[in-house]
Amino acid sequence: MVRSNASRKTLSARALGDAQADKRLEILRLVGREGSISKAARSAGVSYKAAWQAIHTLTNLAGEALVASSVGGAGGGGARVTEAGVRLLAAATQLTAARQRTLARIDRLDTSALAAPRTSMRNALRATVVRLESDGARDPTMRVVLALRAGAEIASLITRESAELLALEPGLSLLVLCKASAVRIQRDDGSAAAESTNRLAGRVRSVARGQARDEVTLALSDGQQLVGFTTESGRLRVGRKALAWVEECAVVLALG
Repeated sequence: MVRSNASRKTLSARALGDAQADKRLEILRLVGREGSISKAARSAGVSYKAAWQAIHTLTNLAGEALVASSVGGAGGGGARVTEAGVRLLAAATQLTAARQRTLARIDRLDTSALAAPRTSMRNALRATVVRLESDGARDPTMRVVLALRAGAEIASLITRESAELLALEPGLSLLVLCKASAVRIQRDDGSAAAESTNRLAGRVRSVARGQARDEVTLALSDGQQLVGFTTESGRLRVGRKALAWVEECAVVLALG
């Protein structure tokens, strides 16, 4: 029986993204075409596990089941895109077309700021992938080393499936995100190692005094800004050199 529009659940738009930048939507389309998650994974050039991760993430964001799968049986099992999945893909196609029409009307404008995701994270820095490191094909994690515009390096520790779905490779430009509360800022007294990943140098741009710690905005040498916190209350002043540290597992990567 076909559900009426009145009884249809509203599909959350949070699952939608730019199809060119979101491999999850590509995998969902391929499931509809191939009738199989494993075949969709092969066509997309990702592992079966990564394909399932993509579908699970989209389902969580959409609020409805997007794929119905069956295991074994006379037909050998398979997968199909649900009605909600079909509607999501149709909406993504329309949004992509509208985005392309809008960008075609814009001349000489960097639209990077329009692509920034809306999150609670205060820090979003432009960076380029330098290399990907792992302890072998069975290592479930991937260490992604990135370069900021001034040459400083920052690394992110992510899952192998996330690296596949983002199609990470050297030279790719993306956004580095991290919470301000994950960034530790201290005075630059020259004692830190000259070469240290995730150690970013800059000058204090502003300080907001707090009860137990101060919020500091650091101006990096490439013009970008980083917000973090220091427990050295009163010891960091505007214009002074300072260093910022962030744990690799706290660094999030986003295409944009």
